[in-house]
Amino acid sequence: MNKGTTMSIEAATQDIHAFAQKARDAIYRTIFLRRDVRGQFLPKPVSDAVLSRIITAAHYAPSVGFMQPWNFLVVRSADVKRRVHSAFVRAHTEAAEMFEGEKRATYKTLKLEGILESPVGICITCDRSRTGPVVIGRTHMKTMDLYSSVCAVQNLWLAARAEGLGVGWVSIFQQAALQQALGIPKGITPIAYLCVGYVSHFYAKPELESAGWLPRMPIEDLVYFEQWGCRDDEALLVRQLIRDQAAAQAAADVAPLEPATA
Repeated sequence: MNKGTTMSIEAATQDIHAFAQKARDAIYRTIFLRRDVRGQFLPKPVSDAVLSRIITAAHYAPSVGFMQPWNFLVVRSADVKRRVHSAFVRAHTEAAEMFEGEKRATYKTLKLEGILESPVGICITCDRSRTGPVVIGRTHMKTMDLYSSVCAVQNLWLAARAEGLGVGWVSIFQQAALQQALGIPKGITPIAYLCVGYVSHFYAKPELESAGWLPRMPIEDLVYFEQWGCRDDEALLVRQLIRDQAAAQAAADVAPLEPATA
């Protein structure tokens, strides 16, 4: 077997499981255009067919030991939303006092939820006792079940963006207050309360970035090689990462021009 034949076999092996370019582009586009939505929700209802697709996507997230620790609590009732919103308001008031100076003033101006405005709320939870006390992959890192439920959140979020839906993750709650508002038992951990619905538009950048709360960190500052803290700014990978981060932002810049339901 000559060298050319070997290289062609290697190329074929590398590409055999790859999606077609159009499909790959769609996946990356969904990732780069995902946003945490707070204030752009429209009253348009979300159909059961669409909700079913995004919840099914969440259920197909990876989970440690295949324990699938999540549940999905769907909220449409205005009364339940008001209870959840009241729990948010209490925690939000407390949180404002934890910041100082300009940060506190800025915090008070931020829109950090869309609980009442969004047509649907979805609370994703984690049942840490599911499948018993000994779980493959959680024998030493006990928090892996919580991380598994976060994977379900991400799956739902990306699927929703692909469907033209906005999603906002509300985390400013006392856990017990959220459990009480939703009737969640003490043994079940709420992971995310998500506001879900069609929106008027998506922002080109995350709202906290646009508000000057924090900038997006340069990706080259976050990548180490072989050992913690070991950087190599001349590495080809680092140069490619810089180019790809710039391309991702360029792709996001067109987001406000797209119809939300496209």
